[in-house]
Formats: sequence, structure tokens, C-alpha cells
Amino acid sequence: MLAVFITRTGRLLSSAASAGAGRRCKSGLPGGPGFRDFLRPAEEDGERRAYPAEEGSPLGDARRVFFETYGCQMNVNDTEIAWSILQKKGFLRADNLAEADVVLLVTCSVREKAEQTIWNRLKDLTALKKKRRKGQVPLKIGVLGCMAERLKSELLEREKLLDVLAGPDAYRDLPRLLALADGGQQASNVLLSLEETYADVMPVHRAAQGYSAFVSIMRGCDNMCSYCIVPFTRGRERSRPVSSILEEIRILSEQGVKEVTLLGQNVNSYRDTSEQQFCSTDSAPLSRGFSTVYRTRQGGLRFSALLDKVSLIDPNMRIRFTSPHPKDFPDEVLQLIQERPNICKQIHLPAQSGSSRMLQAMRRGYTREAYLQLVENIRRIIPGVSLSSDFIAGFCGETEDDHQQTLSLLREVQYNVGFLFAYSMRKKTHAYHRLQDDIPSEVKQRRLEELIAVFREEATKINARLIGSTQLILVEGDSKRSGQELRGRNDGNVKVIFPKQEVPVQTSDKRTAPIKPGDYVLVKITSASSQSLRGLALRHTTLRNTHLSELQLNKQLYESTEPSNASCLNTLS
Repeated sequence: MLAVFITRTGRLLSSAASAGAGRRCKSGLPGGPGFRDFLRPAEEDGERRAYPAEEGSPLGDARRVFFETYGCQMNVNDTEIAWSILQKKGFLRADNLAEADVVLLVTCSVREKAEQTIWNRLKDLTALKKKRRKGQVPLKIGVLGCMAERLKSELLEREKLLDVLAGPDAYRDLPRLLALADGGQQASNVLLSLEETYADVMPVHRAAQGYSAFVSIMRGCDNMCSYCIVPFTRGRERSRPVSSILEEIRILSEQGVKEVTLLGQNVNSYRDTSEQQFCSTDSAPLSRGFSTVYRTRQGGLRFSALLDKVSLIDPNMRIRFTSPHPKDFPDEVLQLIQERPNICKQIHLPAQSGSSRMLQAMRRGYTREAYLQLVENIRRIIPGVSLSSDFIAGFCGETEDDHQQTLSLLREVQYNVGFLFAYSMRKKTHAYHRLQDDIPSEVKQRRLEELIAVFREEATKINARLIGSTQLILVEGDSKRSGQELRGRNDGNVKVIFPKQEVPVQTSDKRTAPIKPGDYVLVKITSASSQSLRGLALRHTTLRNTHLSELQLNKQLYESTEPSNASCLNTLS
């Protein structure tokens, strides 16, 4: 599918690099959005057309920028990229809204509720802008990210006091856009790019206590699931060069970061073609048992190779990744996860539905049976693995039987962590053009509540198996409910709460030390719920020294489960 933008004079700004791509666009995807769905009408842009920034773009004059970030982890990373660009141009970072001269909202468009949150917030900010005292620097308000890309004209027309709009590929242009806003113009740049990865921009990471960081490895998505707006707001898939990724992670390691999460809209379809030696005619390997409706790409350095290189940088740094697609889990990726102690034994495996009929309508490219075969293969190769997933309640045409199949999938797989949402129609998607949003809101809500109830029931069971085990925890900080307790996460990304106390520095050492954010500690689990574990800290440790024994203990716990659950998990044969 092509992403093409045209100026009001008809001049082509960006298109595919080959005639072959043009032929593909002409034929289109069966039943999918047409070519015109990717065109931005000329009258929509008017005189506000913004072009990429040039060297020497205006300085920030020490104005203070306050960011509010909504939505996914990719938006957190986008905030860090945008701030890196602005910081180099002389802007300062505001720690609170009261001291801000510029307020930038980094937005999400995946669901209607996320967008409504931004509309409400803009009303508050415009009221604040009107109250700005004379003599103060006028407050500037900007919307960045997916909502800016999807609703540019509506945002500019409804929010008359909005100053700046920048899509996910236009953050380099922010200094110039803000300079235009200083002159009283509404400034916007929502051009999508076929190449932008911000590979040369080092994000300014502001994770809590500096213990963890998100690292973007690719942008965009080619999958075109029928419910999803991401290909339209973030564009086509393009991967960041491996050398740039490794350099950023090395710097983070030197700064003492203990956990890195690799990010992408389809993170495990990563494919670096930046160097000649990476190019070949080999097609991307698929998950075992999978056939897919998606066109496979040839050549490039693949996700397994990147994951291998990343894991070798710092053996004491945890590696996670999100969000993947089930089709992109060949055995080589799973075996690497099992072999490397610092790659977390936790996989996000978005299912979306347990009904093959619904999966076809969603254009997910697999059946329920293929998904379950993948789960079985993952648990065979990675004993004790923690699984998380996404589910949509009430997608177009979903019957009660389809819903029951999703409930049964939740019971059969048993996820440690779940993200469950009621469906909301998004403009531009295949579903918007070809399907009918025919499930009443009250039915969606009832089905969502049933999904949540079953998920919690099964998550409680699987978390309860860890009672009595010793878990390796990366400490995040104080518990949100009590200053006398600490919180952290285990290898499976499950939250663990434990009392503050001094614990031994080593097993045979009588010295003790307090526990602080960024520390690894061993915690003995004493109780469990669907959302978290509780326990008692035993001692300080390192990732390298404890991971193997932890896995062995967890394997024993899984082997001791009742036969019905053990046959479902099928992990340890």
C-alpha cells in the first residue's frame, strides 16, 4: 500500500521508489482501502503546508517545554526523541505545567476513548492559555503523534488556539513549527515518510530513577489489520540501522540502565537493509505452523540477529521487546530467548480474538488453531515462559459464539498479563470502509467485563503457582499504595510488592544494605493475585548470578501443577 502526499499544485512529495510498488498500488488489496484513502486532499492543507526543517532552524530562547504523553510505549520514546531535538535548539524542560511556555501533547488514536481524553485536555489548556497574564510569554499548545496525523483539519478548525501539529515523522521540524507559531500562525507538518527512523537522534531518556529505557528499533506497520489505524498514522514499516540501535544501548548500559525494551509497531518483523551485506533473496521465516496472508519481505538483517547482538552488550541488562505479531516467531527467535539469561522469558502474543471467523474478519493472517500451535511451541522451547496478550471485545459481526471462543482461549492459554478493550471504529481502516460496527455498546461492555473476569481468574491461578518460589526482581521504586513497601517486576513482567528493609549484600555475607531503585534482589513469593505478587526480599544479587537457578525452580513449580493445567501448558516435555 502506498502513502502519497500531494501539494495543492499537484506536485508529488513522497511515493514508492519503484514502478513495481506503483503496480501493487494499482491492483490494491482485496477488500481493503483504496488508493484514494492514502491521498490527502489539497484543500485540507491550504496555506499551512509545512516542509521539513533545515539546518539552522530557530532557537528556543530558553523557553520551557512541558510534555504530556498518552498511549503506548512508542509514544514515550517519541517524547524522548522530540525532547532531544528541542533541547539541541535551546529549549528547556519544564517539570510542571505552571512553568511551561510550550505544552506538547504526544497523542494516541488507537481507540476513541484515547482521543476523547485529548479533546478534553485541549479545552483545559486553551482556557489556561486565555488566562495567561500580559507580559508573560504567550503559551503555545501543540499536538504531536498519531492524533495529529489522523485529525489534522479537525484539530485546527475546532481548537482555534492550537498552535502546532506534528505527525510521528515530523519531530525534526518542531523548532521551525514553533517559530512559525511565535509569529501567530498555526503551523503543521503531518507528512509521513518512507525512510524516517530518527536513527541519528539520541533520545533523552527520563525513565523513573534511570533504571529502564525504551529503544525504538522500527517504525510503522505493513500488516493492515482491519481494525487498526496504525498504518495510516505511522506509515509503512522501516527499520532503524542495527549500528544505531547498538550504540544507543551501549550508552544506556554505561549510564547504568538495567532494562531495555525494544519497541516497534511490529517489532519482530525488524529488517535492516542499511548495509549491502545484509541484503539477500531469503524470505522472512515465519512461526512454526503459520501460513500468512501478508507479503513476506526478502533480505535484511532480521530480528533474531539484532536480539543476539543486543543481548551481548551487557549481561546484567534485561532485554524485553514489544509489540510483536504472532507470525514472526520462528524457532530461532524462541531458542535465542531460552538460551540468553538476560532476554526475559516473557512474550507478548496478541491474539485479539479466539474465533477463527473473527480473526479472518480482522485480517490477522492466522487461525485459532495456528495460534494455539504457536503457544504450544513457545512453551516447549521456553519452559516457564510468561505470556501476555491483547483482546478486542465486540468487533464487527462478533456473535455470542465468537465471544465464547475467545473466553475459552483465555482459559486454555492462561496469560500472566492481559490488555483487553471494547472495539471502537477508526476512520480510514478496512473495517470503516467494508464492515459494520453492529455490536451495541452495552453488549461490547458486557463481553469486555466477561473477558476481564476470565482473564483475572486464570491469571490468579498461574501467578499462584509462583508462591514459594524465589524470583529475581528489578526494583522500580516505592509501592504506589505505601511508602513502606517497594515494587518491581520479575522476569515474566509481573509486578512484585515487598517490604522495605536492609538485606544481605551476598549469600554468605553478613553485611546488609538498603534496597534502592535499579537494584536486583531475590524475593521469596508469599501470596499472589491476578495483578501482582507479594513477597519478602532475601538478598541483593545480579542478573548474571541468579537467572539459571530461578528458571530451574520455576520449572519445578510448573511441573507440579495439576494434570489439566499441565496438559494445557505443554511446556516441559
